[in-house]
Amino acid sequence: MTTRRTTTTGSPTPLTPGRPRIAGAPISWGVCEVPDWGYQLSPNRVLDEMRDIGLAATELGPEGFLPADPDQMAGVLTAHRLTAVGGFTPVLMHRPGHDPLSAIDRILEQYQATHAEVLVLSATSGRDGYDTRPTLDNDGWNLLLSNLNRISDRAAERGVRAVLHPHVGTMVENGEEVQRVLSGSSISLCLDTGHLLIGGTDPADLTRQAPDRISHTHLKDVDSRIADKVRAGRISYTEAVADGMYRPLGTGDVDVESIVNTLQGNGYTGWYTLEQDTILTEEPRGEGPVSDVRTSAAYVRSLLTTTAGAGSATTS
Repeated sequence: MTTRRTTTTGSPTPLTPGRPRIAGAPISWGVCEVPDWGYQLSPNRVLDEMRDIGLAATELGPEGFLPADPDQMAGVLTAHRLTAVGGFTPVLMHRPGHDPLSAIDRILEQYQATHAEVLVLSATSGRDGYDTRPTLDNDGWNLLLSNLNRISDRAAERGVRAVLHPHVGTMVENGEEVQRVLSGSSISLCLDTGHLLIGGTDPADLTRQAPDRISHTHLKDVDSRIADKVRAGRISYTEAVADGMYRPLGTGDVDVESIVNTLQGNGYTGWYTLEQDTILTEEPRGEGPVSDVRTSAAYVRSLLTTTAGAGSATTS
């Protein structure tokens, strides 16, 4: 049974065991931790639009998007009638002499106040942005894998599940690196359907191969022609995002339907976070990014409705 932790900051939102959950992410509105990523929309607009299209929860966004004080952060979410899922957290885990746990402890205090559930880790390269990265030797890999286990254990002590998010431009990007994490650590994965595809891993295949290691999902759709250019080094990741590499769900080349069907068939009860990386050059005229997020939300709801109907037919 899924339960929430209790704190002195408000009442937790009850969860329905086994019920799929759809959340938003500020990056779909262009809100990103990368310096000079683009025009940054206000939290009020982003959170209001999430709620307006029927999303009940959000990832927390980059540092500075919401108040750093845990109680104030919880208050902002409550004011917008949104639940906290957790958040994308770039962490340096491969550098000798750098212990990531003190930063993780501060983040977990925010999670305790907001009742967030999932710590979404990326193995940051230590550089700004996602266009270049160093190469790890065996010692670097051993340290990274050890830190993944340490962070996962520390999060579990607070009732939070840590997951590793393979991500373009981080130390875990391609298929070989994903497999090294699966075989060399106990941490669960965030299945990011876009970053996996761009990194050379078929996310539908990975979902079928390791459904028991997937505890969180970022749903993206991708224009594979642009992704091929990134993989070949012909354009940078940032250029690809600006060129529209990410598409609303159901309009790109990721087999989102197969992924959702496989997860549901294996009893997945985690979050489906709609995360379509976006770069804005200015304040949007008209609807802006919310239009694509609305399309993606409708698509996922249709898949989950179909899956639930098939399950009912099977058990009747």
